Amino acid sequence: MQLHDVWFVLIAVLWTGYFFLEGFDFGVGVLTKLLARDRTEKRVLINTIGPVWDGNEVWLLTAGGATFAAFPEWYATLFSGFYLPLLLILVCLIIRGVAFEYRHKRPEDKWQTNWEHAIFWTSLIPAFMWGVAFANITRGVKIDADMEYVGSLFDLLNPYALLGGLVTLTLFTFHGAVFTSLKTVGDIRDRSRALATRLGVVTAVLALGFLIWTQLSRGDRWSLIAMIVAVVALLGALGCNLAGREGWSFALSGVTIAAAVAMLFLTLFPNVMPSSLNDAWNLTVTNASSSPYTLKIMTWCAGVATPVVLLYQGWTYWVFRKRIGTQHIADAH
Repeated sequence: MQLHDVWFVLIAVLWTGYFFLEGFDFGVGVLTKLLARDRTEKRVLINTIGPVWDGNEVWLLTAGGATFAAFPEWYATLFSGFYLPLLLILVCLIIRGVAFEYRHKRPEDKWQTNWEHAIFWTSLIPAFMWGVAFANITRGVKIDADMEYVGSLFDLLNPYALLGGLVTLTLFTFHGAVFTSLKTVGDIRDRSRALATRLGVVTAVLALGFLIWTQLSRGDRWSLIAMIVAVVALLGALGCNLAGREGWSFALSGVTIAAAVAMLFLTLFPNVMPSSLNDAWNLTVTNASSSPYTLKIMTWCAGVATPVVLLYQGWTYWVFRKRIGTQHIADAH
């Protein structure tokens, strides 16, 4: 395995970490409308992710930075061709962060309601758009001989990509519901488990259709194994949720996300961004990568920094591991 292959795997790991961690953040944001009955319960939901949401977004920054450094041609084609969808995601993430911080700054009902709307929509839209983006990357887009995207925005809104968006939206919301049941006590915990069951059934139907479509289009035996793991883990997460084993349910929903991301990257390799116009114009781990010297320096830096980041983030989750409920909220504001 050469260094460009290693960095392809590392980037897949970074996206897996991002979707695992930020996935339940998005899910909790969506649940502020679907689950919370009043402002106090919204406070409970927001507080479950309050200490960790900004740290979870570091995985996105690292994945983007690693792609830029290790595969500059991939980065250039992706971010120019998907400019509007990625810009929409970026704007949502900025507004979402501001909403978390500004919502409680003033006591007026209208002020807090507007920021709560912002949290919901800026969680829902990225959860959907990431599925659309990665489905298009897997399917292949219009890339010419100069490694440039020559399609339009509407080319990205194809049935396969829209189904991918629905899968990530429902999967992340299910992941968030399981996380909520793991982190809360009382009535909200029971209702989140019940909602997770309904969401899980919808997710299973959509995900099965999307994964089978992916496997039939571009899959091999390795992607088939990843697909089976994803399906079994999702069904296991549903079963554990019904049995009241929130920890196992959350772990298995995380395995579902990891296996699904692994399947997409396995169907890609050795491509990083296939061309739907001509296979000879595919971006691959070879023609899109940086020089071996650059990849070598990056590998040493990643080897030193990654364990430190993982230890710090793990410590953060350990510190804020306790459950919370409405009784821990001093007032409705």
